[in-house]
Amino acid sequence: MANKKTSIGGQALIEGIMMRGPKKTAMAVRNVKTREIILEEYPTKGQERAKFFKLPFIRGIFNMIDSLSFGYKCLMRSADLSGIEEEEDAKKKDKGPSAWDKLFEKLMMPIATVLAVALALGLFVYLPMQLWKWITAGNPAVAQNYYLRAAFEGVLRILLFVGYVWATSLMSDIRRTYMYHGAEHKTIFCYEAGLPLTVENVRPQSRFHPRCGTSFMVLMLIVGIIVSMFIRVDNLLLRTGLKLLTFPIVVGVGYELIKLAGRRDDVFTRIISAPGKWLQHITTREPDDDMIECAIAAMEKVIPGDGTDAW
Repeated sequence: MANKKTSIGGQALIEGIMMRGPKKTAMAVRNVKTREIILEEYPTKGQERAKFFKLPFIRGIFNMIDSLSFGYKCLMRSADLSGIEEEEDAKKKDKGPSAWDKLFEKLMMPIATVLAVALALGLFVYLPMQLWKWITAGNPAVAQNYYLRAAFEGVLRILLFVGYVWATSLMSDIRRTYMYHGAEHKTIFCYEAGLPLTVENVRPQSRFHPRCGTSFMVLMLIVGIIVSMFIRVDNLLLRTGLKLLTFPIVVGVGYELIKLAGRRDDVFTRIISAPGKWLQHITTREPDDDMIECAIAAMEKVIPGDGTDAW
């Protein structure tokens, strides 16, 4: 079983980890008061989809939607299981929620979602295009160089993304989540090495894994540069619309590349994995043993006995 390549992946949560296997998904969260690990299991989503939606370059967008929606649910659930919010909830119960509090809670999530989407579009899509227009004003020869424009916009998006990731790493709560992220990677590496899943075996493993959401995001940004070279319109609103329409293509190609990086270890996969693994120096940190125990507990629940976790 040495050097086994697995399709099992995961996500860092609040005081815990979610592991997603081919048949089962499990989350292990440590309660901050009792220090016990709370486990929950679910069937892995997406297995019931028709074969068409599992085809290469098509499956990526559907898997991404599943991962984001289910990952968000696990994140919210981990906040409950960790016990971090119990004291705040107890205070609310003592005072009794007002009608305004109830209305605010109902409206806050959709409003926050809309604002987040608007901010992402403005910052990562519209801003780079507008900056290019300002910089090249008065120089139509440069402005019409679509290859240079795509490179400028793409590199700026990558820099904005790296800056955002770095800024979040300054927050103590996020740093702790990044430690759980490191525990997730180390545990998967330990399993792929064919070693027993123990804290002692997991601890020395690398925390930089080629098949990671961070690497996936970076790959999508790089693929987006290439796709943007074929969008040859100058109107900013039309260009924004076309970029949104090509988003499934970017996701599909990025997903296939990240799967390839998980299956193979050669010069090509090392090159495409390098930017994401570099960024993992920020998005992962060395975990403590309690975090590794959570990762092992979740991992053990999703390993199938029939070998269907292999690529």
